[in-house]
Amino acid sequence: MQTLSAPTSPEPRESQGSADAPAFDTTIHRRKTRPVPVGNVTIGGGHPVVVQSMINEDTMDIEGSVAAIRRLHEIGCEIVRVTVPSMGHAKALAEIKTKLKAIYQDVPLVADVHHNGMKIALEVAKHVDNVRINPGLYVFEKPSANRTGYTQEEFDAIGEKIRNTLEPLVVTLRDQNKSMRIGVNHGSLAERMLFTYGDTPEGMVESAVEFLHICESLDFRNITISMKASRVPVMLAAYRLMVKRMDELGMDYPLHLGVTEAGDGEYGRIKSTAGIGTLLAEGIGDTIRASLTEAPEKEIPVCYSILQALGLRKTMVEYVACPSCGRTLFNLEEVLHKVREATNHLTGLDIAVMGCIVNGPGEMADADYGYVGKGPNTIALYRGREEIKRVPETDGVKELIQLIKDDDRWVEPE
Repeated sequence: MQTLSAPTSPEPRESQGSADAPAFDTTIHRRKTRPVPVGNVTIGGGHPVVVQSMINEDTMDIEGSVAAIRRLHEIGCEIVRVTVPSMGHAKALAEIKTKLKAIYQDVPLVADVHHNGMKIALEVAKHVDNVRINPGLYVFEKPSANRTGYTQEEFDAIGEKIRNTLEPLVVTLRDQNKSMRIGVNHGSLAERMLFTYGDTPEGMVESAVEFLHICESLDFRNITISMKASRVPVMLAAYRLMVKRMDELGMDYPLHLGVTEAGDGEYGRIKSTAGIGTLLAEGIGDTIRASLTEAPEKEIPVCYSILQALGLRKTMVEYVACPSCGRTLFNLEEVLHKVREATNHLTGLDIAVMGCIVNGPGEMADADYGYVGKGPNTIALYRGREEIKRVPETDGVKELIQLIKDDDRWVEPE
């Protein structure tokens, strides 16, 4: 797997239309959000979209957890989440954090706390940078088979219990300048929310808003929010409605995007991209996770590919290549592979490989360099829109490298 380093947000390119053509803004304008610290990383506030993942080791396995966190961080995961199901796991996180600092570096850590987790959350808040709570489980009310609804008095009584349980955690995070994620899941809404709003995006949003009001009443605003669902349409509706409600309430909290339980393989990646990419394209989202049923390391390239495709981060070479057709006079798939193998360490460059001159120069106009079939056994090399030279196909990759070297944009691969 390619190591990802120093991801940056690219500068938007100027429109290349003709002089009298209308200028279209192709930049994604992100929703303005407040900056929220998670260790040495900031989510929101105009900062680049942050990539997250979660280890699947038992937190009591300190050596294994440290190794897993380090593996993720080294390939570009900027925040790592760790599950904390018991007090013993919470105390183990203190050792994990200490050991990371001693043998590697301080990695931003999020503790995942669920059922009736007040004591666990208070302990783990001493050791990590962010605590994630699930409103549907933080104060867990066992569902009743005979219940037909909630009176306003019953609804408010549970709300008061939530406040009393949440307040100590909010205060300790506030006083340490740490942060919280209010992580709503479609599949784990509290019973009173289900009876009041149904199994709907509205129920998800109101669940989050209830917790936000408690936090704000205690002058705590270092908060991110997630509204995850395993079905993309539900996930999209929940995030869009959350943005609408925050706008109505004058709130500007950053959003953590993800399609929970997306599965594995090609479909898991497509599903994650459909949900995360759609919202990012609308300017919604400040941090992301692709939740795959695979090794956590497999999630990071998916996240960066989504961000790269949308022009939100630049972490790899952008290859522009046509699908090939009957006009192509060389094995385009094979050549693209050779070009990629030779240049994929040149983070930040855009390189085009095009089969012929019919669409080539126009379709690759935004690329830094182009490799275009010009005729039998002949390749034209471009710098931007300018054809620089024609060379035999057998020398195409070598001459492309030389052109990049001539421009002083080449670095030797590690």
